[in-house]
Amino acid sequence: MKFKTSLVALSISAALLPHIVQAQDEDIEVITVTASRMDKPVSSIPNTVTIIDQEQLEEQFRTTKDLSTIIGNLAPSFSPSRQKMSNSGETLRGRAPLIMIDGVPQSNPLRSGGRSGKTIDPAMIARIEIIHGANAMHGLGAQGGIINYITKKPTGDNEHQVSFDVSVPNSLDADGISFGTSYAFSGESENLDMIGSVSYRNNGVYYDANDDMIGVDTTQGESMDSQSTDFFIKLGHDFDESRLELMVNHYNMENNGNYMPVKGDKENDVPTGAIEQDQPWEAANNQVTTTSLTYIHENIGGQQLNLQFFNQNFEAVYGGGCWASFYDPSMEGSDQVTVCGTGTNGESLYYEQSRNKSVKWGMKASMLAKNIADSGVSIAYGLDVFRDTTEQDMVGIGASWVPESTYDNIAPFAQIDYDIIDNLTLSGGVRYEYAKLNVDDYKTLYGYGDKHIEGGSPDFTETLFNIGVSYKLNSALRIYTSYNQGFGMPDVGRVLRDGDNFQGVNPSIEDSLALEPIVTDNIEFGADYQGDNFSAKIAYYRSSSDYGARMVEKGDGSGSFMIKREKSVIEGIESNITAYLGDHDDVGVNIAIQNGEYDSNNDQSVDTDLDGANMSPNRINLFWTHNYDNDISTRVQANYYMDKDFEDANNDVYANFDGYTTVDASIAIPVYEGTLSIGIQNLLNEDYYTYYSQTVGQDTRYFKGMGRTATIGFTLPF
Repeated sequence: MKFKTSLVALSISAALLPHIVQAQDEDIEVITVTASRMDKPVSSIPNTVTIIDQEQLEEQFRTTKDLSTIIGNLAPSFSPSRQKMSNSGETLRGRAPLIMIDGVPQSNPLRSGGRSGKTIDPAMIARIEIIHGANAMHGLGAQGGIINYITKKPTGDNEHQVSFDVSVPNSLDADGISFGTSYAFSGESENLDMIGSVSYRNNGVYYDANDDMIGVDTTQGESMDSQSTDFFIKLGHDFDESRLELMVNHYNMENNGNYMPVKGDKENDVPTGAIEQDQPWEAANNQVTTTSLTYIHENIGGQQLNLQFFNQNFEAVYGGGCWASFYDPSMEGSDQVTVCGTGTNGESLYYEQSRNKSVKWGMKASMLAKNIADSGVSIAYGLDVFRDTTEQDMVGIGASWVPESTYDNIAPFAQIDYDIIDNLTLSGGVRYEYAKLNVDDYKTLYGYGDKHIEGGSPDFTETLFNIGVSYKLNSALRIYTSYNQGFGMPDVGRVLRDGDNFQGVNPSIEDSLALEPIVTDNIEFGADYQGDNFSAKIAYYRSSSDYGARMVEKGDGSGSFMIKREKSVIEGIESNITAYLGDHDDVGVNIAIQNGEYDSNNDQSVDTDLDGANMSPNRINLFWTHNYDNDISTRVQANYYMDKDFEDANNDVYANFDGYTTVDASIAIPVYEGTLSIGIQNLLNEDYYTYYSQTVGQDTRYFKGMGRTATIGFTLPF
């Protein structure tokens, strides 16, 4: 059996209802991907994407249910997982990706918060599409690319499936046991097809390779010692030439709040730890509901209509702390707060925490006309409308930290493909972005200067372009190149809440350049080879932004970040080689090498390395899969992270990363009518600090990675 290669080319716009249809022949693998609004085969597309299909997901689920880990295993240009509730600092090609569920944005452009990676249970996902690099056709927030979780679809048969899994750390400590279960059903009647599922997961605490408990992140959010539930349903009806579909997913993840951190010592190689002690605040949690209504008509005047309306309701509570920045003299003696210490001037300090609330509404409409009058020309055109209303408030005192902000976006677009001659396709497109930000007058918190900021409604316009060429040299080899632009906003909430970017006697958001959009230019060159015995793909890219947005830790002990607007340039190479050894074995390697710099002195020349909050490490992923004649399958994979020194403008090292190698192994065995799986994460029990902890984390976030962990699972359809 030959596995479908995980690295394929994809057009540069994201999906309403994507599907993959695969045909085998002697040419380059023919995959038609409607995750492109152009709906065209891989052999004519000048861009790169990783598709993680259902089979690959099931292989990864044997060892982990962490989606960030899975994506990194199969798309090495994605940052290593933090192994926490927060995904802050997890980038794709060195820039923040836009995360979606069935095309519905999960990322929060007005106040990121780092929780967009925890909005769905993996059991609901059929596959993951990862578009690499800036995306000119999809709009907001895709400077690094797009990660689109495609949910499962009805099978047409009345089916049920239950699954169970248990994970145990190497230490065998009872408090480290994690378990999960899910139930799914699928069926159809004369007028309706449907699929639904529910899941529950209970995570124990995590242990490192020395059998010591890993430290907890009580502020940004902790996935260990947590519980999560997910409810998912999709209803559909087929008409003669059209389909109407409703999808609803509700996800809830809550930390139990039973552990407190023990501060580490990064300079002396002492990791952050944890002790069993109740947190004196509401434990961090995520509650997210994603809804979409999609209508597709195959023939309206010879064109295909795709129409989607969507909504996402997002609320994330962050853990608390005892920080001077949240002190307010008006709260002295109030029974709304709990005193936790005394400040430098004798003032009372109290526990406080924040909460992000975001509501998104949107519409995507597109028309597609294929091969107009047999000319070889295909055109897609449409309109996207989007509104995001976000606020970050304080849970204890109810004060607004980030004032309620509304972002409106209207973006018409057009994309054209022209098959000039056989095997040569030229593509190009344009997207016009109109964006408006509305913020009322507000005042920053007392600890942030108690500044009065005049609100306003600044608007922005950008015209974004893309162009690409794909040429098939022969039946097995093609080359391509493309230029794409991406559009996004900086983390508006960080800019507003600090007030540091507003100057003058009467500061106003209308005068802040820090709120200007981010435009990213991405140039890519690639080649694909698909032969009988092996496939190989390689791509070089250069991503640049004249006015980017770099995350910088404030250094006040809170773990908070601020935004720096600077020029940045990232270059890299991605490569994938898979050898098919007979009918039973696939052996492969994925490589990601990248380097990024920013302009530290505003002279329009980049001179300083981007750190681990903004760049992923260079790494090599190796894998070997074997399928036996009796349907038993095995997989062994290794992740090798390379050492890296981060240098400033004077070539002095300001941070470093000590690389490490982890190995995972798993097996799936048919048992009765189901499948028994056994997986071991970090098989060799490598002792390491996570990438984020080494490059960005301070004493309070100097976390070890998870040690050897065994998972046993069973899935039974009926």
